[in-house]
Amino acid sequence: MASIDIQTVRKSFGAFPVLHGVDLTIQDGEFIVLVGPSGCGKSTLLRMIAGLEDVTSGDIQIDGKRVNDLAPKDRDIAMVFQSYALYPHMSVADNMSYSLRLRRSAKEKIASAVGGAAVKLGLEPLLERRPKALSGGQRQRVAMGRAIVRQPKAFLFDEPLSNLDARLREQMRAEIKKLHGDLRATSIYVTHDQIEAMTLADRIVAMHGGIVQQVGSPLELYDRPANLFVAGFIGSPGMNFFEGRYLVSGDHADMRLPSGTTLPIRKRDGLESGSAATLGIRPEHVILADTGALEAAVDLIEPTGFGIIMHVTVHGIPMKIFTQDRRMLTPGPAVRVDLPQNRLHLFNGEGKRVD
Repeated sequence: MASIDIQTVRKSFGAFPVLHGVDLTIQDGEFIVLVGPSGCGKSTLLRMIAGLEDVTSGDIQIDGKRVNDLAPKDRDIAMVFQSYALYPHMSVADNMSYSLRLRRSAKEKIASAVGGAAVKLGLEPLLERRPKALSGGQRQRVAMGRAIVRQPKAFLFDEPLSNLDARLREQMRAEIKKLHGDLRATSIYVTHDQIEAMTLADRIVAMHGGIVQQVGSPLELYDRPANLFVAGFIGSPGMNFFEGRYLVSGDHADMRLPSGTTLPIRKRDGLESGSAATLGIRPEHVILADTGALEAAVDLIEPTGFGIIMHVTVHGIPMKIFTQDRRMLTPGPAVRVDLPQNRLHLFNGEGKRVD
């Protein structure tokens, strides 16, 4: 396996810039997830690492070797696509062994590699079938098996679970994580699904508008989002936001909302009194209490089984609350809520986190 270094990489399609100088170091054996909305540049970056897109400027190094000008076949990486990309006329075993046969590897080596991958992925009973006789999840396992037998320096996954239903995605997430635990292979995984990012990654690379917004462990991005984009993208349901003014009086601080309501918050350094700011709190951290400081009008109730998502309005501002209290399935026209100070996130007028 190998490390991957991405140094000030830019990509433009004609006069249209897509990536604006990406710097990222991926350690040997690390599982990195590139996450962000459609059009943020994550798949383009993956394809540049694979050699399927040219680099406009900057350098990509795999195992210390600059690969900008190397053909994809010479980079010693394996890619798993969203569309599986299996040969329909070949059996599972032939699909998995195709790259080794192109290299004219010994038959014993091919049989050993295919057999080992089949055991890891539970494909032993399916080796003689063709793709049309497989389910979506089985086809995706074959695509991963084809990558594994090559024993590449790095695995690249381009939204591999997007075509699967919710139950299969959950199953395949667990299989991919277990497989990475067994192989400890350097892996880069692209997704727009933040649940996949949170459950799979050693580190998440959150991208937006062709710019890396934050890099860190899943819980770092959840607990300490660097900006409003990361705060709103990571977490489900998304974080609630209140725009207003940050006010300081002695050792105390408040957030004044446009309605004139003030919310007490911890005093922060680096933000002047009177500055425009945004306060954030995650739906699961809002407390429902009979004596809560704020009254919230209930607009909608969404039971999920595991819990309840409540859509409410606080002083004209829409907000979501996540609770496991089933008494909230039949609430009155209003509830009272508290926003614990130790759960509040503050962002300055430019959308950057303030600690």
